[in-house]
Amino acid sequence: MTETLAAPAVGGDDVRDGGAAVESAVLATCRAARAASRVLATATRDRKDAALRAVADALVAQASRVVEANARDLRRGAAEGLAGGLLDRLRLDEERLVAVADAVRDVAALPDPVGEVVRGQTLPNGLRLRQLRVPMGVVAVVYEARPNVTVDAAALALKSGNAVVLRGGSAARETNAVVVAVLREALSAQGLPPDLVSTVDEHGRDGVQHLMRARGLVDVLVPRGGAGLIAEVVRSATVPVIETGTGNCHVYVDAAADLDAALAIALNSKTQRTSVCNSAETVLVHAAVADAFLPPLLTAMASAGVRLHGDDVVLAAAEGLDGVEVEAATDEDWATEYLALELAVRVVPDLDAALAHVDRWSTGHTEAVVTRDLATAERFAAEVDSAAVMVNASTRFTDGAQLGLGAEVGISTQKLHARGPMGLAELTTTRWVVTGDGHVRA
Repeated sequence: MTETLAAPAVGGDDVRDGGAAVESAVLATCRAARAASRVLATATRDRKDAALRAVADALVAQASRVVEANARDLRRGAAEGLAGGLLDRLRLDEERLVAVADAVRDVAALPDPVGEVVRGQTLPNGLRLRQLRVPMGVVAVVYEARPNVTVDAAALALKSGNAVVLRGGSAARETNAVVVAVLREALSAQGLPPDLVSTVDEHGRDGVQHLMRARGLVDVLVPRGGAGLIAEVVRSATVPVIETGTGNCHVYVDAAADLDAALAIALNSKTQRTSVCNSAETVLVHAAVADAFLPPLLTAMASAGVRLHGDDVVLAAAEGLDGVEVEAATDEDWATEYLALELAVRVVPDLDAALAHVDRWSTGHTEAVVTRDLATAERFAAEVDSAAVMVNASTRFTDGAQLGLGAEVGISTQKLHARGPMGLAELTTTRWVVTGDGHVRA
């Protein structure tokens, strides 16, 4: 199941102290975060990086504490019927926790965006202009069963000079509570305000509603999760929202594709990790290579445990292939973000048809084209209206760490203020600094 903000409150979400008390508590958390953000806004890069390294060390040192809490969340999630994909996202074993800590160290090693001069000039009248990157201030993140996001969001916020207020959802409530405690302890040990990282999880659904309406205290809110959660945040929030979208991603295998490379790319895009938004959900195959490409594609996908849906050409190609079963695809299949070992396959007559299919069904996240024809690659990249386009590469590369941004707070599929993986620069805004010498305007 996919948790949404409208879901019944359970466990840690069971708050009964009244709307006014919850509102007061959430706003107090946001005010404390705002005060803490002012301290961090003037911190040097060395101080921020030292804090991030301390956070990474603390996560590894406290791994058993985190993993024990995560095991309790996993047991409860399984008992409550949480879908396999969400259970995979929820899982935070020691190996994954070490990887999360390494990602924090990677963020520490990145250049500090704060203070970067975006542009500048001296006007004819002598005024000196600089447009500088500055922190947002307080960033709120609302997300579902992904405790790694707790760390990623905190690390990116700290490096970019922001405080972060988190709402991680009931599925990961015990894991997130321990992780946030570890982060706050590490910050305090570094002499920084622990309120740079805080959570409103204890206040449940009422709490997140007040967080979404904390205008003047929260500068930007980023929802990260299923379509239901994102839609609810976009509908309900009165603070600025950067929408991170779902990923109905496509791989188009062109007539001029290297078919061995195409098979490897399609398999990696679908099966390398299925529960993430940059996994492929549909493979489009040019009719000119369908006879040669469909049998190995369908066989390899079936061998990997992928449930297949296809059009009439794909159904015909599957006949006689050992171990391959294909269900007739419907419009629902073309529209679905499976987040599972499930794939839709369609044969298209040409590039125009592939582009039309992507335009109709894509969620604007990531599309890939496999081709050795430069004109086809350039046209696909120019005409596809998505946050990321891969040319002869897996869709799985739409990821902050993979693209050299360190961690990410999400993949933005909107066009304002950020698009694609949201790393450090995307968590800053700009300020104009104008220096004169007694200038007055005539």
